[in-house]
Amino acid sequence: MSWNIYLSGEIHTDWRERIIDGTKSAGISAALTSAVTDHSASNAAGDFLSPSSQGFWRDHKSATVNAIRTRTLIQNCDIALVRFGDQYKQWHAAFDAGQ
Repeated sequence: MSWNIYLSGEIHTDWRERIIDGTKSAGISAALTSAVTDHSASNAAGDFLSPSSQGFWRDHKSATVNAIRTRTLIQNCDIALVRFGDQYKQWHAAFDAGQ
């Protein structure tokens, strides 16, 4: 059996990489996904929708695309792991955990 695992939460430590490495070394068959953790890529997620825009509308389009992606990955996962860090407010992690 292969597990579909979604990794959500804080992005300022290497916890995702440790889980990915651990599943590989343990021989666990799993597809691991997560939110886009690169800020530039996340901010550009909606750029393909229409001609380039800046400010509010660019942020709005990208947030919408990211939300659709995240919601789909969470709905299709077998296991969701959510890590709350103590350095920043974890609004996205709390939202993901609520789903």
